[in-house]
Amino acid sequence: MRLRWVIPIALLIPLRLSATEAMVGARVATITINPKEITVLHLRPEFESTIRMPEEVTSVILGSPGEFKAEHNEGEPEYVFVKPITKEAVQSNLLIATKSGLHVTLELVSDGASVPNQSQPVDFLIEYRSARSFLISSDSGVPATPAAAGKLPAHETSDSDIGSGQAPHSNLDEEFQQQQKVNAPKWTKWQDKEIETAICDMRQWSNETVISYSILNSSDQPLEIVPPQIQITGRTATKKKKKEGKGIISDQLEIRDYRLSATRLEPGGRADGVVVFDRPNFKESTEKLFLQIAQADQVDRPILIRLPFTPPISGDGK
Repeated sequence: MRLRWVIPIALLIPLRLSATEAMVGARVATITINPKEITVLHLRPEFESTIRMPEEVTSVILGSPGEFKAEHNEGEPEYVFVKPITKEAVQSNLLIATKSGLHVTLELVSDGASVPNQSQPVDFLIEYRSARSFLISSDSGVPATPAAAGKLPAHETSDSDIGSGQAPHSNLDEEFQQQQKVNAPKWTKWQDKEIETAICDMRQWSNETVISYSILNSSDQPLEIVPPQIQITGRTATKKKKKEGKGIISDQLEIRDYRLSATRLEPGGRADGVVVFDRPNFKESTEKLFLQIAQADQVDRPILIRLPFTPPISGDGK
């Protein structure tokens, strides 16, 4: 009798092992940070993917906490760990910000608990580098091939740049460094606001306008700020003599690039920034130009700082 039971069990064991031996494709990638790019991160149930930032992470915002899990702790300040918590095929987004104001946006994609050879390879590690970092070359011994996770930034360091070491600073970087050296900006207080602002420099590069500014947390609580926006607002006259009188028109101008030293400000903390945008060649007499700065918890009530249409300083942005 014992022999009759041993034979079926012995037959089942190899079948179970063969089902679990199916290999899952793994990918590792090094990507240059570009706030305008979205990285696609391929995940799979029962696997955890790692994201490494070039500096300390201060904020992790997950779009769907009911379908994905994103972990970050102070013991490993540069790492974020992500995995799906459902076996269904799901998608969501993830935003990661660092202490100097860098941020990346990821699209999380999980094919669910499908057959491994019918799904995308899993991104085991995504390592982000800043735009001026020394990138790993293709023959550096990375254990897996670079992941095709989103489009590579247009300004990513080329092979010739790698051979010469760190890339030189751009005019924008130099403006940013100069702003950080300003010891005592002329702060402007705003009614019912927890932050103060200062515009320190405004210049023109060809058809682009560059603004250097600073933000001060004058409250006794930590707060977060969002990237700057540029707004042009005007009024159009109407023939109707009603209480509303005139209609308000407001548009956002395209921002070419920006730098921000921090998005999280502790009490008394300061952030320095530079923003470059395409200014229109002309405007109507009623239109006004504003730099828009907002707290993360008050994006519907931003601070609007009036800007002159013609910058007082003309500079070379090449």
